[in-house]
Amino acid sequence: MMIDTFQTLLLATILAIVLLQTAKPRRKNLSNKSRIVILDTCALIDGRIVDLAKSGFVPDTLVIPEFILRELQFLADGNDSHKRERARFGLDVVKELQSSKYSSVMIGRDQIVYKQKVDDKLIELSKKMKAELYTTDYNLSKLAEIEGVRILNVNELAQQLRPIALPGERKKVKIVQKGSNPKQGVGYLEDGTMVVVDGAAKMIGKTINCEVSRIHQTVAGKMIFANILK
Repeated sequence: MMIDTFQTLLLATILAIVLLQTAKPRRKNLSNKSRIVILDTCALIDGRIVDLAKSGFVPDTLVIPEFILRELQFLADGNDSHKRERARFGLDVVKELQSSKYSSVMIGRDQIVYKQKVDDKLIELSKKMKAELYTTDYNLSKLAEIEGVRILNVNELAQQLRPIALPGERKKVKIVQKGSNPKQGVGYLEDGTMVVVDGAAKMIGKTINCEVSRIHQTVAGKMIFANILK
């Protein structure tokens, strides 16, 4: 009886060791499947990536290709004052991301020499690294999506996070221009949403109270149609 008990315990111990050894590689493999995001020039000079990284809205592994850094340096040394300032700001963003405790920043050394354009290099690098591409460039976003690269576009995120206005809600808006219809006036909410107010064509420069009648979804975002409140 004691021998049988000993053999049972021995078999149980061996089984436990085998299970532990086979479980460890699985945990390691899962940890290796972390998401990677490549940043382009637009993302860096935009700057919002810093706050997004702090808030955890983007994966913590960020890759900045070396050819993007060279492009920023080229713009920072250029004659165009506006581009020069934006590029210098972009370089400051790189430094801030590198010193941040919220993200791990890698400099991508792969040059993708068989591609000439920066956009093509970004798409090829994203494919090679199986990474997502963070950009605010509309044309690059569309091209990358066609090529099968997943895009993170902060502008689209901002559009989705705008508060939803429902028919019957009242809004206060300043009329700034005429609409496509001669009787319409156009204004904007604080978040940038366009409001088309019927009968407000002659109220340019005035702030009026209006009531939402319907919401129209466009490629550029939501557009609100409203009527003047008497």
